[in-house]
Amino acid sequence: MQVSIGERLRYARERAGLTLRQVADRTEIGESSLSEFENSKREPRLSQLQLLGEAYRRSIAFLLGEGEIPRETILWRQRPDPAAAGDIETQFLKLCQQYHNLEVWCAERRPSVLPKVTADAESFGYREAEKLAYQVQSELRFGDRPGQSLFPVLEEVCGVKLFHLSFGPTGTAASTVSETFGSAVLLNTKNVRWRRNFDLAHELFHLLTWDIFRSSESSDATLASDKEEKLATCFASRLLMPTDVTRLAISEVSEGGRISFSNLFKIARQFDVSVEALLWRMCFLLNRNEEDTRRDIERYRATSDIWENRERDEPPTRPARFVALAVKAFRNGEMSQGRFAEYLGMSRREAMQFAEQEALEDEEVAIPPA
Repeated sequence: MQVSIGERLRYARERAGLTLRQVADRTEIGESSLSEFENSKREPRLSQLQLLGEAYRRSIAFLLGEGEIPRETILWRQRPDPAAAGDIETQFLKLCQQYHNLEVWCAERRPSVLPKVTADAESFGYREAEKLAYQVQSELRFGDRPGQSLFPVLEEVCGVKLFHLSFGPTGTAASTVSETFGSAVLLNTKNVRWRRNFDLAHELFHLLTWDIFRSSESSDATLASDKEEKLATCFASRLLMPTDVTRLAISEVSEGGRISFSNLFKIARQFDVSVEALLWRMCFLLNRNEEDTRRDIERYRATSDIWENRERDEPPTRPARFVALAVKAFRNGEMSQGRFAEYLGMSRREAMQFAEQEALEDEEVAIPPA
């Protein structure tokens, strides 16, 4: 079904969570004109369309597109504040589309390839979640400590698009699946690495079971059910802390049925997870009392500054492959200097300096024949 430019403009504005007044303030286009555009009473000039594209974080190609508007379903663990959610979602979707464009321009399409899962949503329980974690660990060859390789394997081998943005609440992440760009995950820059590891494993469950729990009637932005969230947590825990290896790691440092916080931290560091995640894994793995586990977690939180002294980092918004493709596309003449700067979130001058630096780093090294 053909969709008018007015309908696309209205969709883009509402998807970004903006009112006509807010758009008018950002673009200096009058509210009456914006209303006329959306009601197809007249069409915007190209200069106005460019301003609207910037405000909505949409390409001109999207606003002028033909056919139906593609479904854009974003699944949140906990949706951010409504005032910020629309902007975060449109940033996320724009980054995904840019990544796809770069792959096309560089002839390096990498479709999302994840293990196939067939099941019924009603009968899918904890046992199925644990079995799926075992299947994924085996098929993707994560090894005994998947937390160490989760990011690079999903990004470089499986073709999942991973991005980082800063938003609140910190205890949340998002995922989406698109016919155009495949599977993608948005993680919170504010979270420490080991928390992001768990978030990524949690969102991986949603990607794997997308067709099981997402119906065609899903709204554009949804929250997973309580059951689905618990299953995702079970999956993430089992994936990051495999049963046999975790049992062995615990037995090696425990004495008399007890384990010190110092040793708990050592184990958590091995698996690149939080001590709290480890304590909950031990609760279900070793049949510990849940109340005792909660008390241990409270005790740990009171002294966490002593134990959680791992190096913290702030990951870049765009993954390394995204940046490398942008540099390649720019050098090959597939994108202008302005678009190159836009894709990398830099000024034109910064982008040029970056491209020149990358060119030097791309020098080849001769390898003698064997």
